[in-house]
Amino acid sequence: MNRSIEETPAAWPPEGAIFPIERIEIRVSRAPHPFIAGREGAIRDNWRTEIAANPALFDGQMLLQGDVSISEAGIRTTAHPVSFSTFLLWRKSRPNVVGHHLFGLPVIVSSDGAVIAIRMSQHTANPGKVYCAAGSLDENDVVDGICDLEANMVREVAEETGLDLRRAVADPGLHALHLDRIITIFRPYRFAATAAELLAVIDCHMRTDAEQEIDGAVAIFDSDPARHAYAAFMPPVLAWLFDKRQG
Repeated sequence: MNRSIEETPAAWPPEGAIFPIERIEIRVSRAPHPFIAGREGAIRDNWRTEIAANPALFDGQMLLQGDVSISEAGIRTTAHPVSFSTFLLWRKSRPNVVGHHLFGLPVIVSSDGAVIAIRMSQHTANPGKVYCAAGSLDENDVVDGICDLEANMVREVAEETGLDLRRAVADPGLHALHLDRIITIFRPYRFAATAAELLAVIDCHMRTDAEQEIDGAVAIFDSDPARHAYAAFMPPVLAWLFDKRQG
């Protein structure tokens, strides 16, 4: 059973700084997200613009954080179900908006020391971006009003790559960073397979995946931020991982 985090307020670390967290508690509220009020028309108008540019987008449901607090015990948030169209306008409206987008990032590490990442297909909302397989939290991750971040990471990796995180050895503890109202919670998962073997599994999965969310996978052996078209959260995570290895 998840125990509630007892909150002792603490200052958020600087943006882009990586910090350890002992626990994360994501409670789900059925109340409308505060961002939505007064923006219903803008959300519809923006969605028409989005799908005109990319007809493959799907206006499904996801969870967007409202209140977020950090304490010595961990991170505590309240998430609200929103439409993907709501999220896209929220994403465009930063930084002058309420709420945060929080997601789990499982960092897959091969036996020969590579980080395995994916490159998103052109028909997705993040075309061409390279990052570790991950996805937004949604109703599939909610049990008894609490969002299960670990289960979300297992599900997203399986759906996008065909890999099973339960076959990997997870590093102890979670780490986090925040950038422009995006909160990334990550943990390395170490596989016994080599980078080439993991890439072969992903390639095989891509050939039969009906969603075709990714158009390739890459093995990353250094923290050079210019190596690929990384999502903004990836360079700090890679620097932390590779610098830690060298230290």
